[in-house]
Formats: sequence, C-alpha cells, structure tokens
Amino acid sequence: MKNSILSILAFAAIVACKKSDTTNTESSADTSTVTAPADTGMMTNDSTAVSNGTETQSTLSDQDKKFAEVAAKGGMMEVMAGQLAATNASNEKVKALGEMMVKDHTKANDELKNWAAKVGHQLPTSLDAEKQKVYDDLKAKKGADFDRKYTDLMVTDHKKTIADFKKQASDGSEASLKSFAEKTIPALEHHLMESEKAKATVK
Repeated sequence: MKNSILSILAFAAIVACKKSDTTNTESSADTSTVTAPADTGMMTNDSTAVSNGTETQSTLSDQDKKFAEVAAKGGMMEVMAGQLAATNASNEKVKALGEMMVKDHTKANDELKNWAAKVGHQLPTSLDAEKQKVYDDLKAKKGADFDRKYTDLMVTDHKKTIADFKKQASDGSEASLKSFAEKTIPALEHHLMESEKAKATVK
C-alpha cells in the first residue's frame, strides 16, 4: 500500500514536470510571436519613410531639378575659383572680388543644400568635366594673366547664372526653390557689376 502511494506521488511529480516544460515551451513560442510583428512594423515604417521621400522628390518639375543641379555646380565653381583668386591674383580688386564670391556663394550653397535636404533631392557634389577643365585652366595661371582670365570668367558666368535664376523664379514649380532663386538674383547682379569693374581695371 505504501509502495502504491509512493508510485502515485512519483507519477504525479513526473506529470507536473512535463506540464511545466510544455508551459515554458508555449510561453517562449508566444514571445517569438510577439517579437515578429514588432519587427514587421518597423520595416513598414522604414518603407513608408522611403516612399515619402520619393513622393516629395517626384513633385519637382524637370525645370526644378535642372536648376538645382546647375546652381549647385555653379555655386561650387564660384567658391573654388574665388579661393584661387585670393592666392593667384595680383590685383587687389580681383582678390577682393574673389573673397566676396567665396563668402556669398558659400552662403547660397548652404541654403540650396538645406532646401535639398528638406525635399529629399540629391545635389551633385563635384564639378562636371566642363567646369573642372575651366577650373584647372584658371588654376594654372598667375598674376596679370590670372586676373584677366578670372574677371572675364566671372562676367560671363554671372550673366548666364542670372538668366538661369530668373528662369527658375518665373518657371519653377517648387515654391521654396522659386523663392531661393528670386532672393538670390540681387546678389548675383551685384556680383556681375563688381566683376565688370574689376575686369576694367586689369585690361
């Protein structure tokens, strides 16, 4: 009789252990089930963020995209050429012109970069082959030769740049980019005037 009771207790203990194992297995299965939807949710959020950026970029017209690219490359060129003027120019007016270009175009470039970051548009980060050649040719010149080449380049470039900015101000679709173009035009016109003055002094 005593042996029977012990056997029953032992059997009950084994059953209890097995039940406990099953519960643990189920609870761990539950944990993995809870984790999976959380990951899925995060992936959904990521894809939503990407599609939002794409949607914003797709609202830009061809004119907006073309202008942003031209303005970014032109702005980089003005800063790089202006830095050359600070070291390679022999005329003080030309040096001063270069310093003004670096200061004003760095500010305009930063504004353009801020706009691009807000709308999710990728701007070029280097000069194209044509502008790189012009820069390399300019870099090779010193003294009076540099002064003539630089001032001539600034006059030509600013006439074209003003036309590009005026076109964006009238034909652009994206409101903040149009506003950027409009408010930058007076500074560009001032640059053109100062470039023509500097050019007249080095002839």
